[in-house]
Amino acid sequence: MALSINLTVNGKAVTKTVEPTCLLVDFLRDDLQLTGTHVGCDTSQCGACTIHLDGQPVKACTILAVQADGAEILTIEGLAPEGELHPMQAAFAQHHGLQCGFCTPGMVMTGIGIARQHPDADEATIRRELEGNLCRCTGYQNIVKAVVAGTRLMAESEG
Repeated sequence: MALSINLTVNGKAVTKTVEPTCLLVDFLRDDLQLTGTHVGCDTSQCGACTIHLDGQPVKACTILAVQADGAEILTIEGLAPEGELHPMQAAFAQHHGLQCGFCTPGMVMTGIGIARQHPDADEATIRRELEGNLCRCTGYQNIVKAVVAGTRLMAESEG
């Protein structure tokens, strides 16, 4: 029995019919073609599917689409106007916080959450907060540098 859901995704109102068992990550990727939200593990281990749900970073593979009814969702595609980078994205590029790029959308979305929750975070705090995001390519040092720089850039651009 399909259910109708209404939500806002990247600033746009969306009304869709979904199966009750449809995961939010699958809804975003398959129904809305927002493929920047990656499926890495389906078990909430890797963080590649991290999005913002009502302003909080969450793993989209752990939430049913129907649970997001009425919510505001932000994906990597909605961070900045087309052709521009969000400050956290710019910091990841500048500090080489990516290699293959598979984990990068989830890392960026988590990094933004860290910047908002811990604007004065030290390296140890950032590493602890990134524990739910896996990268198989890097040693995390540049990712941590990118989050530090992105936090600074966000503060400068927001205030």
